[in-house]
Amino acid sequence: MFRIGTYRWQINQNAGVKLEEISSSIYEVLTAYVPREDVFCGEPMCRHTTFRVGGEAQCFMRISNREQLFRVIPYLQKVEIPFFILGNGSNLLVGDKGYQGVILQIGDKMNQISVQEDLIIAQAGALLSQVSKASMEHGLTGLEFASGIPGTMGGSVVMNAGAYGGEMEQVVEQVTVLDKNGEVLELSRGDMEFGYRTSVIKNRPFIVLEVQLRLKAGAREEIALKMKELSGKRKEKQPLEYASAGSTFKRPEGYFAGKLIMDAGLRGYSIGGAKVSEKHCGFVINTGKATAADVAEVIQEVQDRVYDKFGVSLEPEVIFLGDF
Repeated sequence: MFRIGTYRWQINQNAGVKLEEISSSIYEVLTAYVPREDVFCGEPMCRHTTFRVGGEAQCFMRISNREQLFRVIPYLQKVEIPFFILGNGSNLLVGDKGYQGVILQIGDKMNQISVQEDLIIAQAGALLSQVSKASMEHGLTGLEFASGIPGTMGGSVVMNAGAYGGEMEQVVEQVTVLDKNGEVLELSRGDMEFGYRTSVIKNRPFIVLEVQLRLKAGAREEIALKMKELSGKRKEKQPLEYASAGSTFKRPEGYFAGKLIMDAGLRGYSIGGAKVSEKHCGFVINTGKATAADVAEVIQEVQDRVYDKFGVSLEPEVIFLGDF
């Protein structure tokens, strides 16, 4: 771990404001840090998650640069207002009653990508699909597995995203993060403590700002062909035509979640508009009119039935946020 700087902030007003009092006073402070056109009150979270469900966030802010984070986060900490860092919302289930706090989205306003020889440098809001495309265009191999993962760079390193035998752990060179004290840190691959669908960031109050990937020189045509092949596999085996969060459960050691779910007789099991996919039982999908409660109940029922039948605990990959 290498410390590269500390940002000291000034909290100049409204200290001690209570959560239920988010209104004009707090709005004025937040919009002094982030343009008004990027701050939304009562924003429906169904617009910002791949499940396409979820109630309103009390406040939703689109972040354009790290300097905004340096100002907004200490203010929210000072006045004790909870906040959540959102990327592409591809691994998130927000409750129907919404989120009582502030959502900070690091997305398409913070998504720059640059390439320096075999090194790709991407801001946290860049989509994995965009970064994978850039790697292909520059003849860099190693990131083909990620071309169809619907997440951002920030989320991908937090979760150590992976598919088809590849994981972010294999290509990450360095991750730049902001810690709770306002310090900007550079974490090496070893510092990241990667594991199956986890990293040090899942257990520490770090916010990803930027990621560096070390790839290898390859032939553009071969890289593009591999991406096309993996895309075909996804379309064939995954219910991409429905809203979902991708694989709903982590793979339990020694088993495959989808097979356990199928063998438990849960293929096609549904509550309301939420359903265990018939195409791939490892996916819980929104067939069109699901609520977050529907999705949560299906997930719970799958966990209970699989445990009762096989004694195996299925851990969701999906993050639950807000009030259900």
